[in-house]
Amino acid sequence: MTALVANAMTGLSQSARFARSLGPAKLVLLVALAGLTLVGPETRAIVADMLAEAYLQVSVFVAATLGLIYFVESRRKTDFATFLDQHRRWQIPIAACLGALPGCGGAVVVVVQYVRGAISFGAVVAVLTATMGDAAFLLLAAEPRTAIGVYVMGAVVGMASGALIDLIHGPNFMRQTRIDVSPWVPESDAPRINPLRPLWLALVMPGFVLGVLLLLEVDTDALFGPLAAQDPTQLIGMAGALLALGMWTLDPEQRFDPGVCRTGGPVARMMDTTNFVTVWVVVGFLVYELGVHFTGIDLGSIFHTWAYLVPLLAVVVGFLPGCGPQIVVTTLYIQEIVPLSAQLGNAISNDGDALFPAIAIAPKAAVVATLYSAVPALLIAYGYLVFFE
Repeated sequence: MTALVANAMTGLSQSARFARSLGPAKLVLLVALAGLTLVGPETRAIVADMLAEAYLQVSVFVAATLGLIYFVESRRKTDFATFLDQHRRWQIPIAACLGALPGCGGAVVVVVQYVRGAISFGAVVAVLTATMGDAAFLLLAAEPRTAIGVYVMGAVVGMASGALIDLIHGPNFMRQTRIDVSPWVPESDAPRINPLRPLWLALVMPGFVLGVLLLLEVDTDALFGPLAAQDPTQLIGMAGALLALGMWTLDPEQRFDPGVCRTGGPVARMMDTTNFVTVWVVVGFLVYELGVHFTGIDLGSIFHTWAYLVPLLAVVVGFLPGCGPQIVVTTLYIQEIVPLSAQLGNAISNDGDALFPAIAIAPKAAVVATLYSAVPALLIAYGYLVFFE
């Protein structure tokens, strides 16, 4: 009996130490995600869909972008932050061009560099103004010429906005403390060896292929032959998202800050940063989708109002974190329910999924940059409405 009690006390002590290592924020997130699966079948279906979408629509592309940059850094024995710090006049153009790329990977890279103190606040405004998030892929598939025009417009407006912000406030306005890393440290010398890394890599590679095919509107389940009925695409997406969440949640060294991208070789840094971004994208997806599910709000119906209010509403929707609301606006434009002026305003004001990690690691800068993006968004939207529609 005494041995049983001793074993029980030892188990409780270990559980308590494990809980303390996770921290209260991680425990709340872990309990919340587990609790959602118990609410009901509809909620479980939403959670499953959002996990798969977050991984296949965002995480795999963030991993590809970060992996490329970290690989180049390690080969050239330098890092992107040092390059940006040494070529300050190119910070804003580079940030705007990365933001204009379809998806959120480029914007996430710039946000990470801002947190490391490598770029100015104007560069953050430039990238968040230029980015259209995952809605860019939808517009590209439906109207390629319009999409290219929107990308170019976003880059130009982003550069102008960022330069103006730095001119008004100075390059050190809201600048973060410089954080240096050694990206060329060999993987074998990385301070943390996680046995789940091979599985992570084994999932992200097919996940990236599936993500690209989904953007091309390919029926990816059909590629699995007799297994198609089991929703293999969703299963792979869910597995990747859960693995990313698990690696981040169970590792006490990965916190709610940019520390996830400071140490290790290129593969370790790519994984840690992607996992960090995945956590916040999943949270954002779930908040939006569950909010729509439980409140019954229909963004489409909101736009059935006075024509001159539509661009303003599209700009306001752009303030919502994540790509879900922005995809709705782009869908409404493709269906000719809202005019191009509304699409342009939303494209400039929205920050895509990059806003989630930005809020997590630099909340004040994220909010201020988002508010600043409203000015060019309103000017472009109503200027196009008045002169061309």
